Amino acid sequence: MKIPSPGESITEVEIASWLVSDGEFVKKDQIIAEIDSDKATLELPAEESGVIALAAEEGDVVKVGQVVCKIDVSVKETIQSDGSAPKANSAEVAQSSVKNVSETVQKESSKDPVVSPAARKIVIERNIDINSITPTGKGGRITKQDILLGKPAMGSTNQIDRPESRQKLSMLRRKVAERLVSVKNETAMLTTFNEVDMSSIFDLRKKYKEKFKNKHGVNLGFMSFFTLASVRALKEFPAVNSMIDKQEMISYDYCDISIAVSGPKGLMVPVIRNAEKMSFKDIEMEVKKLAEKARDGKISVDEMTGGTFTISNGGVFGSMLSTPIINPPQSAILGMHNIVERPMAINGKVEIKPVMYLALSYDHRIIDGRESVGFLVHIKEALENPIEILMNNKIKDSLEI
Repeated sequence: MKIPSPGESITEVEIASWLVSDGEFVKKDQIIAEIDSDKATLELPAEESGVIALAAEEGDVVKVGQVVCKIDVSVKETIQSDGSAPKANSAEVAQSSVKNVSETVQKESSKDPVVSPAARKIVIERNIDINSITPTGKGGRITKQDILLGKPAMGSTNQIDRPESRQKLSMLRRKVAERLVSVKNETAMLTTFNEVDMSSIFDLRKKYKEKFKNKHGVNLGFMSFFTLASVRALKEFPAVNSMIDKQEMISYDYCDISIAVSGPKGLMVPVIRNAEKMSFKDIEMEVKKLAEKARDGKISVDEMTGGTFTISNGGVFGSMLSTPIINPPQSAILGMHNIVERPMAINGKVEIKPVMYLALSYDHRIIDGRESVGFLVHIKEALENPIEILMNNKIKDSLEI
């Protein structure tokens, strides 16, 4: 089996984990591995039934089209008396290419320990007996990590009371880190803030959320209000819905809204396509679908590709205020935060209101201060007057209830 192409522009992936063992009988379409690209974690199904021989290890970075395992289709599954499917017996394994893999490992293990260059340097400096180190690298290789974990760090006096662990960053996490650093280095990023009185949205949700859920099967959340408010503001300030391509600025007549979702493998940003054509119901249903797929690790690369503007909701984790980092190559990102009762001056009197702080990070190279502040004010106006501005004074028609 060869690594399939997860999507255009992706040339290599990382074996995140094997879900089967070497020499195990697998069935066609059984998920045998999880692979990480720089955009998503994908599942690898078996193409045929038979005994599998792994040709790559967890953590290996492999090219698209590279062979990562072989399946001996001549071996048929047998059922034991307890109803379970056993692993292939020795005769069956001999028929498959598992034998070749096993022989290679045995040859490697019969040699003296192989030490990586980085590990060798530490061995010499600290006069470490390599025979006391348990190798974890490919082919019995002793890695730098093996040395550091197998020998107390210099200067520590009680390693037992000072435990530590190391874990390789996934390809997705490494790519996210790389992109975030490049944004900080390559854009003129600036953040502007505002506050929103969420009373009107609270009242709307309290009054109509049950009818909305009963009719559509999804909750009437905050994301639909913020998405529609953003669409309105993006139409008014098209520079925010643009991006730089070398010496040119590309502006979009549509609004593909990326929503930042925390998944098991890290931050994922699925896209709501053509949000300008959607209703409250459409957005809430799409947000639910994309968020569930992202958290279950079943989101596709196509569903995270593109996007002209991003909304990130740190408020679900309790964030009061933040300066979100732009999602490249986009030029702006809206940060939502937690809603807290705060004193506000209303017509000369102090009243307690549910308030959310908003943050807009933007690329100052193409978005001026007037546009960034005006954009955020437009969102504030829409959120504080949703019935008039977002619903055109037609609540039931807008909510389709």
